[in-house]
Amino acid sequence: MSGKVERVKTGIPGLDELIQGGFVKDNAVLITGSAGTGKTIFCSQFIWEGLQNGDNCMFITFEERPEKIKQEAMDFGWDLQKYEDKGQLIIRQKDPFDTSEGDELFWFRSELEKNDVDRLVMDSTSILSLYYDDQYKVRENLFKIVRTIEESDVTAVLTTESPEGEDKLTRFGVEEYLVDGVIKLDILSMGGSARSLSIRKMRRTKHKTKSHEMEITEDGISIQ
Repeated sequence: MSGKVERVKTGIPGLDELIQGGFVKDNAVLITGSAGTGKTIFCSQFIWEGLQNGDNCMFITFEERPEKIKQEAMDFGWDLQKYEDKGQLIIRQKDPFDTSEGDELFWFRSELEKNDVDRLVMDSTSILSLYYDDQYKVRENLFKIVRTIEESDVTAVLTTESPEGEDKLTRFGVEEYLVDGVIKLDILSMGGSARSLSIRKMRRTKHKTKSHEMEITEDGISIQ
Protein backbone atom coordinates (compact mmCIF):
# COMPACT_ATOMS: atom_id res chain seq x y z
CA MET A 1 0.00 0.00 0.00
CA SER A 2 1.36 3.41 -0.91
CA GLY A 3 1.93 5.92 1.87
CA LYS A 4 0.79 8.60 -0.55
CA VAL A 5 -2.86 7.56 -0.34
CA GLU A 6 -4.87 10.57 0.88
CA ARG A 7 -6.96 9.69 3.91
CA VAL A 8 -9.85 11.19 5.85
CA LYS A 9 -9.88 10.94 9.64
CA THR A 10 -12.97 9.21 11.00
CA GLY A 11 -13.15 10.98 14.35
CA ILE A 12 -13.48 7.57 16.06
CA PRO A 13 -10.64 7.27 18.64
CA GLY A 14 -8.67 4.08 18.00
CA LEU A 15 -10.14 3.37 14.56
CA ASP A 16 -7.80 5.41 12.38
CA GLU A 17 -4.82 3.56 13.82
CA LEU A 18 -6.33 0.31 12.50
CA ILE A 19 -6.80 1.61 8.94
CA GLN A 20 -3.55 3.43 8.23
CA GLY A 21 -4.80 6.84 9.31
CA GLY A 22 -8.41 6.94 8.12
CA PHE A 23 -10.74 6.18 5.23
CA VAL A 24 -9.31 6.57 1.74
CA LYS A 25 -10.49 9.95 0.45
CA ASP A 26 -13.54 9.81 -1.87
CA ASN A 27 -14.31 6.19 -0.92
CA ALA A 28 -17.67 4.81 0.23
CA VAL A 29 -17.66 2.83 3.48
CA LEU A 30 -20.57 0.74 4.74
CA ILE A 31 -21.35 0.45 8.46
CA THR A 32 -23.42 -2.66 9.13
CA GLY A 33 -24.91 -4.03 12.32
CA SER A 34 -28.16 -5.00 13.99
CA ALA A 35 -30.46 -2.46 15.64
CA GLY A 36 -28.86 -0.55 18.51
CA THR A 37 -25.22 -1.25 17.66
CA GLY A 38 -24.32 2.43 17.24
CA LYS A 39 -24.50 2.99 13.48
CA THR A 40 -26.12 6.43 13.64
CA ILE A 41 -23.73 7.52 16.41
CA PHE A 42 -20.86 6.46 14.16
CA CYS A 43 -22.33 8.59 11.35
CA SER A 44 -22.76 11.68 13.52
CA GLN A 45 -19.24 11.31 14.93
CA PHE A 46 -17.81 11.04 11.39
CA ILE A 47 -19.70 14.19 10.38
CA TRP A 48 -18.63 16.03 13.55
CA GLU A 49 -14.97 15.30 12.81
CA GLY A 50 -15.39 16.76 9.34
CA LEU A 51 -17.08 19.89 10.63
CA GLN A 52 -14.20 20.48 13.07
CA ASN A 53 -11.78 20.31 10.15
CA GLY A 54 -13.71 22.72 7.93
CA ASP A 55 -15.33 20.12 5.66
CA ASN A 56 -18.70 20.71 4.05
CA CYS A 57 -20.93 17.86 5.18
CA MET A 58 -24.29 16.36 4.26
CA PHE A 59 -26.39 13.93 6.31
CA ILE A 60 -29.21 12.16 4.44
CA THR A 61 -31.60 10.31 6.73
CA PHE A 62 -34.30 7.93 5.52
CA GLU A 63 -35.67 7.00 8.93
CA GLU A 64 -34.87 9.36 11.82
CA ARG A 65 -36.11 12.95 11.84
CA PRO A 66 -33.31 15.54 11.52
CA GLU A 67 -34.37 17.04 14.87
CA LYS A 68 -33.89 13.69 16.58
CA ILE A 69 -30.46 13.19 15.00
CA LYS A 70 -29.40 16.63 16.23
CA GLN A 71 -30.79 16.01 19.71
CA GLU A 72 -28.98 12.67 20.02
CA ALA A 73 -25.74 14.27 18.75
CA MET A 74 -26.03 16.91 21.48
CA ASP A 75 -25.96 14.10 24.05
CA PHE A 76 -22.30 13.75 23.08
CA GLY A 77 -21.67 17.50 22.91
CA TRP A 78 -21.89 17.72 19.12
CA ASP A 79 -23.82 20.86 18.22
CA LEU A 80 -24.82 20.05 14.64
CA GLN A 81 -27.39 22.87 14.59
CA LYS A 82 -24.60 25.44 14.88
CA TYR A 83 -22.99 24.21 11.66
CA GLU A 84 -26.31 23.81 9.90
CA ASP A 85 -27.01 27.48 10.65
CA LYS A 86 -23.61 28.39 9.20
CA GLY A 87 -24.34 26.44 6.02
CA GLN A 88 -21.45 24.02 6.55
CA LEU A 89 -23.84 21.13 7.26
CA ILE A 90 -26.93 20.05 5.34
CA ILE A 91 -29.33 17.54 6.89
CA ARG A 92 -32.01 16.14 4.58
CA GLN A 93 -34.77 13.70 5.38
CA LYS A 94 -35.98 11.68 2.41
CA ASP A 95 -39.46 10.20 2.61
CA PRO A 96 -39.17 6.73 1.01
CA PHE A 97 -42.70 7.04 -0.35
CA ASP A 98 -42.20 10.46 -1.94
CA THR A 99 -41.07 10.27 -5.58
CA SER A 100 -42.03 13.86 -6.41
CA GLU A 101 -38.39 14.81 -6.92
CA GLY A 102 -38.14 12.83 -10.10
CA ASP A 103 -35.17 10.50 -10.29
CA GLU A 104 -36.05 8.87 -6.98
CA LEU A 105 -32.99 8.70 -4.71
CA PHE A 106 -30.61 10.44 -7.06
CA TRP A 107 -31.77 13.98 -6.36
CA PHE A 108 -28.83 14.23 -3.96
CA ARG A 109 -26.27 14.40 -6.79
CA SER A 110 -27.03 18.06 -7.51
CA GLU A 111 -26.99 18.85 -3.77
CA LEU A 112 -23.50 17.39 -3.43
CA GLU A 113 -22.18 19.40 -6.35
CA LYS A 114 -23.96 22.65 -5.49
CA ASN A 115 -22.73 22.62 -1.91
CA ASP A 116 -19.23 21.27 -2.63
CA VAL A 117 -19.77 18.46 -0.10
CA ASP A 118 -16.68 16.72 1.28
CA ARG A 119 -18.35 14.20 3.62
CA LEU A 120 -21.65 12.41 3.11
CA VAL A 121 -23.67 10.16 5.39
CA MET A 122 -26.63 8.09 4.18
CA ASP A 123 -28.57 6.40 6.99
CA SER A 124 -29.93 3.79 6.24
CA THR A 125 -29.89 2.02 2.87
CA SER A 126 -32.02 -0.76 4.40
CA ILE A 127 -35.00 1.50 3.78
CA LEU A 128 -34.74 0.66 0.08
CA SER A 129 -36.91 -2.35 0.79
CA LEU A 130 -39.78 0.13 1.22
CA TYR A 131 -39.20 1.50 -2.27
CA TYR A 132 -39.08 -1.76 -4.17
CA ASP A 133 -40.53 -5.23 -3.75
CA ASP A 134 -38.25 -6.59 -6.47
CA GLN A 135 -34.83 -7.49 -5.03
CA TYR A 136 -33.27 -6.88 -8.43
CA LYS A 137 -34.47 -3.26 -8.27
CA VAL A 138 -33.04 -2.93 -4.77
CA ARG A 139 -29.64 -4.11 -5.98
CA GLU A 140 -29.81 -1.93 -9.08
CA ASN A 141 -30.52 1.18 -7.05
CA LEU A 142 -27.86 0.40 -4.46
CA PHE A 143 -25.41 0.24 -7.36
CA LYS A 144 -26.67 3.61 -8.63
CA ILE A 145 -26.29 5.19 -5.19
CA VAL A 146 -22.68 4.06 -4.86
CA ARG A 147 -21.89 5.08 -8.44
CA THR A 148 -23.38 8.54 -7.83
CA ILE A 149 -21.22 8.90 -4.72
CA GLU A 150 -18.10 7.85 -6.62
CA GLU A 151 -18.77 10.35 -9.38
CA SER A 152 -19.31 13.16 -6.84
CA ASP A 153 -15.85 12.91 -5.21
CA VAL A 154 -17.10 12.72 -1.63
CA THR A 155 -16.02 10.51 1.25
CA ALA A 156 -19.17 8.68 2.27
CA VAL A 157 -20.45 6.53 5.12
CA LEU A 158 -23.56 4.47 4.44
CA THR A 159 -25.37 2.27 6.94
CA THR A 160 -27.38 -0.91 6.63
CA GLU A 161 -28.84 -3.44 9.02
CA SER A 162 -27.45 -6.95 9.31
CA PRO A 163 -30.28 -9.45 9.97
CA GLU A 164 -30.24 -10.82 13.51
CA GLY A 165 -29.96 -14.59 13.77
CA GLU A 166 -28.77 -14.96 10.18
CA ASP A 167 -25.32 -15.60 8.80
CA LYS A 168 -25.45 -12.53 6.59
CA LEU A 169 -23.28 -9.44 6.72
CA THR A 170 -25.92 -7.17 5.16
CA ARG A 171 -29.66 -7.18 4.59
CA PHE A 172 -29.57 -7.64 0.82
CA GLY A 173 -26.32 -9.59 0.56
CA VAL A 174 -24.91 -7.31 -2.12
CA GLU A 175 -24.02 -4.02 -0.41
CA GLU A 176 -20.62 -5.26 0.73
CA TYR A 177 -19.53 -5.90 -2.86
CA LEU A 178 -20.43 -2.40 -4.08
CA VAL A 179 -18.60 -0.28 -1.51
CA ASP A 180 -14.91 0.29 -0.82
CA GLY A 181 -15.03 -0.65 2.84
CA VAL A 182 -17.21 -2.53 5.31
CA ILE A 183 -17.19 -2.15 9.10
CA LYS A 184 -19.32 -4.46 11.25
CA LEU A 185 -20.66 -3.38 14.66
CA ASP A 186 -21.85 -5.99 17.15
CA ILE A 187 -23.39 -6.21 20.60
CA LEU A 188 -21.83 -9.12 22.45
CA SER A 189 -23.94 -9.18 25.62
CA MET A 190 -27.65 -8.99 26.39
CA GLY A 191 -27.19 -5.77 28.37
CA GLY A 192 -25.32 -4.11 25.54
CA SER A 193 -22.30 -3.40 27.73
CA ALA A 194 -19.91 -5.45 25.58
CA ARG A 195 -19.57 -4.27 21.99
CA SER A 196 -17.18 -4.91 19.15
CA LEU A 197 -16.10 -3.51 15.80
CA SER A 198 -14.49 -5.47 12.98
CA ILE A 199 -13.11 -4.21 9.68
CA ARG A 200 -14.36 -6.68 7.12
CA LYS A 201 -13.10 -4.87 4.04
CA MET A 202 -11.10 -1.70 3.32
CA ARG A 203 -9.62 -1.19 -0.13
CA ARG A 204 -6.08 0.17 -0.45
CA THR A 205 -5.60 -0.36 3.26
CA LYS A 206 -3.68 -2.86 5.38
CA HIS A 207 -5.94 -4.04 8.17
CA LYS A 208 -6.86 -7.06 10.24
CA THR A 209 -10.37 -8.52 10.29
CA LYS A 210 -10.37 -9.53 13.96
CA SER A 211 -12.88 -7.94 16.33
CA HIS A 212 -11.87 -4.98 18.46
CA GLU A 213 -13.53 -3.91 21.69
CA MET A 214 -15.79 -0.89 21.19
CA GLU A 215 -17.25 1.46 23.77
CA ILE A 216 -19.95 4.10 23.59
CA THR A 217 -19.16 6.71 26.22
CA GLU A 218 -20.35 10.25 26.88
CA ASP A 219 -17.83 11.35 24.24
CA GLY A 220 -19.03 8.93 21.57
CA ILE A 221 -17.58 5.72 20.12
CA SER A 222 -14.03 4.66 20.86
CA ILE A 223 -12.09 1.53 19.90
CA GLN A 224 -9.79 -0.27 22.33
